[in-house]
Amino acid sequence: MAEEQNVNPGMSPEEVAAAQFQIQKLYVKDVSFELPNAPEVFQEQGQADVKMSLAQRVEDMGETLHEVVLTVTVTATLGEKTAYLAEVAQAGIFLISGFPEQATHAVMNTLCPSTLFPYARRAISGLVAEGGFPPLTLQPVNFDQLYTQRMQELASSQQGQAPAAQGNGTGDFSTEN
Repeated sequence: MAEEQNVNPGMSPEEVAAAQFQIQKLYVKDVSFELPNAPEVFQEQGQADVKMSLAQRVEDMGETLHEVVLTVTVTATLGEKTAYLAEVAQAGIFLISGFPEQATHAVMNTLCPSTLFPYARRAISGLVAEGGFPPLTLQPVNFDQLYTQRMQELASSQQGQAPAAQGNGTGDFSTEN
């Protein structure tokens, strides 16, 4: 199932027709759930402070195939104690071809993690519930906005030099719920 994506409005109709984005495989690469202070943590009162961080890694598997791994880490604390730590590395193999180099980089850092995040979010929610805590609903993440911010930061840190946006996409992001 090929999906044409016009991530670069400057692409000609011929370039758009040649561009392909296909999901080849989605899978969980790694899962971890820790309760370092159990069973005492279940006697604690109060609302847990929940923090989420995201990391992404892209590995080339050939000319047009890329493995993208989105790691979602959720840490909940009650006071000074860690209530739980849940981490899911959700991965996918994606065929990305026919895009200009910069658009390929954007697809790997926006469309791929946007595809993976709902699966990781569901896995995290299940881990937390099975760990004995109230259900956790992680808010959606705007990977387009994160990518734009990261590229702007990179451009400003290079003081006018062209951003190195053609390499593999990697990144770390943090949010609080």
